[in-house]
Amino acid sequence: VAASVVARAHEALAGSPEGDQFRLFRVGDMDEDRRRMLVEHHLISYDLLKYPQYSAALISSGETVSVMLNEEDHLRIQAIGTGLDLEAAAREAFGAEERLEAVCTFSFDPQLGYLTSCPTNTGTGMRASLMLHLPMLTRYKQMGNVNQSVAKLGLTTRGIYGEGSEALGDLYQVSNQVTLGRTEEEIIEAVTAVGRQLIEMELSLRSRCLKDQPLDLKDALMRSYGLLRYALHMDEKEFMLHWSHLRLGAAMGLLPVSLSIADDLLTVAQDAHAQRYAQETAPGEDTDAARCDIIRKTLEINA
Repeated sequence: VAASVVARAHEALAGSPEGDQFRLFRVGDMDEDRRRMLVEHHLISYDLLKYPQYSAALISSGETVSVMLNEEDHLRIQAIGTGLDLEAAAREAFGAEERLEAVCTFSFDPQLGYLTSCPTNTGTGMRASLMLHLPMLTRYKQMGNVNQSVAKLGLTTRGIYGEGSEALGDLYQVSNQVTLGRTEEEIIEAVTAVGRQLIEMELSLRSRCLKDQPLDLKDALMRSYGLLRYALHMDEKEFMLHWSHLRLGAAMGLLPVSLSIADDLLTVAQDAHAQRYAQETAPGEDTDAARCDIIRKTLEINA
């Protein structure tokens, strides 16, 4: 059955006008670093790695759409975009769904909606998520209140890699908790509205901190920037702490770094990328040292 799912999904996307944009990645054919690099790019989930002999992913050339095969369900369609535009991401996901429906039938009940392995996904089967960088809400210890407030609206906050993961780097995923009883449009509207509110709260606290504690704020940002520029050994958790300061400083115009560079570092300086870098450019160098090489070179080039 698993092999059939992979073959039929591949056929569906390869047979469409846009099909040549998708590439098939069989998890069992990749080494451990390559698998984890795809996770760090948010193109596949850690759950997809549990049964590598059965699982695979179809990933678009622009890396905006990925179809995970034989994860928690037979199919999981994911679309990623930038900015506060869940509607655009949803359109890409729906496009992949239509092409898949041309060659297979999804389990659907007229009353309950799509039938999934996890009951909380029954209904639309759609999870709309926003990844938000909220360092000031964390600094002012507001995330506990935020979690309670969004829960009352049927939403939830998770860490950087979704359910069960830590909010490393002050990064939080805000998404709908259930998919039953709401349309796709209603889910997108609810998540977007909460996202806007959290962004407004975060920006307000940034202005407040800059006004009330300018020296403390700038000192923390500059210390992290200095460590990232000159450290020789740094583990992933420490990197994420300083990365959060780096991105905050970039966003507030307090550090000589662009947001795009800060965002790129979030991926290329994580463990699997650092391990691959060490293998290819500095054999024998450990992951934490390789990470610092990547960070220093990136910041030096773009200083």
